Amino acid sequence: MTTTDLSSFENSILPPVHIIGGGLAGSEATWQAVCLGVPVILHEMRPVRGTEAHKSDGLAELVCSNSFRSDDWTRNAVGLLHEEMRRANSLVMAAADKHKLPAGGALAVDRDAFSAAITKTLEAHPLVRIVREEVQGLPPPDWDNVIIATGPLTSKALASAVQTLTGEDSLAFFDAIAPIVHFDSINMDIAWKQSRYDKAGPGGTGADYLNCPMSKEQYDAFIDALRSGEKTSFKEWESTPYFDGCLPIEVMAERGRETLRYGPMKPIGLTNPHPGTQRAHAIVQLRQDNALGSLWNMVGFQTKLIHSEQVRIFRTIPGLEEAQFARLGGLHRNTFLNSPKLLDGTLRLKQDSRLRFAGQITGVEGYVESAAMGLLTGRFAALERLGQEIIAPPETTALGALVAHITGGHMVAEESSGSKTRSFQPMNINYGLMPAPDSFETTGPDGKRLKGKQKGLAKKCAVSERALTHLETWLAMSQSRQQVKR
Repeated sequence: MTTTDLSSFENSILPPVHIIGGGLAGSEATWQAVCLGVPVILHEMRPVRGTEAHKSDGLAELVCSNSFRSDDWTRNAVGLLHEEMRRANSLVMAAADKHKLPAGGALAVDRDAFSAAITKTLEAHPLVRIVREEVQGLPPPDWDNVIIATGPLTSKALASAVQTLTGEDSLAFFDAIAPIVHFDSINMDIAWKQSRYDKAGPGGTGADYLNCPMSKEQYDAFIDALRSGEKTSFKEWESTPYFDGCLPIEVMAERGRETLRYGPMKPIGLTNPHPGTQRAHAIVQLRQDNALGSLWNMVGFQTKLIHSEQVRIFRTIPGLEEAQFARLGGLHRNTFLNSPKLLDGTLRLKQDSRLRFAGQITGVEGYVESAAMGLLTGRFAALERLGQEIIAPPETTALGALVAHITGGHMVAEESSGSKTRSFQPMNINYGLMPAPDSFETTGPDGKRLKGKQKGLAKKCAVSERALTHLETWLAMSQSRQQVKR
């Protein structure tokens, strides 16, 4: 859908939708709404008020990794979500595709160029008005259509107001960011470029990661250092659970000496090309972080080690002995709603139907998942403003499966007391959220029955193909309803 024929904000006969938060979800929600002809006032508190994690005042700033994870829609659920969003006219995915960096099978982006592109697009749109201010407390009563997309770093005033309204304490968990290293400080006589299994992804060559090998002795010493290194203390936050998808590296090390070798430091699929080298016991990978290739982030190295300990310990990694860090790791607190209890099927707050929520605060985890919830709430809010029927995408799609997870949830009964306890936790998109296919190909080209991994891949492919078919039906149905209404 094009926006070239839309009127200006001042001339619109429709009252605006108010969107609070200019991150990935808020930016995507804004785009989706204005593409349907509905004006938006986007409220972003930066730079008036900063956060613990943001470094700029740009919209859709990536504060952690620069990776959107796998871009393979046939066999990976997040890759499927990428493709669904592209077909739904996603601004976030368009900017990611334009500013992608080599990253094997993943979609990684130049974070500064990505944010700048989204900021420029929304600032230039005739139906968008960006207001730099903090919304303190609940929106005023005359804001009758609101999306709260403030993310995991929601300001204390707004979070407290939502808690007071709902009577619920928002759960919280720690989210960690990884260090970024200057490329010219990495010893390439030790490190080498290679993607795992030489896999080339979007814009990649199959040699898209830097790899630093460790012997068993080096690995054991590294684990000991992680365990004994001085960590940041969070006092009253320390009882807060971590999200498993973003564990600090030292927490993983504490879970078992071999945990990292089967996680971010696994050596499989990588071959050291330097002469006279032995098979690595463990490997540290770095992923390109900007288009110039001058900055590389340490994959899976989120940490709560104090800065001086990070420098000391990470410089024991072969190839990083003289590493210069553009950014050291850190940790911040994230909060999310008990969405299955608080939100309806269109992500509206049950206690106040003029409020919708989008992004990570709803209980999705990850950049793409957060933007996906912005995509849907932007559409839902615009359709409500236009007086049109709102139809959520089917659960057979990645978009619909995420909504179902958020709004359906999982409340479990304790046998001992019969009481209900909350088990809702942040979730990345995965095939387990989507119904199994009615049937899929179970024999290979050679006529033999597929087994194990190959059978699993065939099943994933069938789920993905069905998802895109059902998505196209949903998009076509939505468009036809809009044309009839007009």
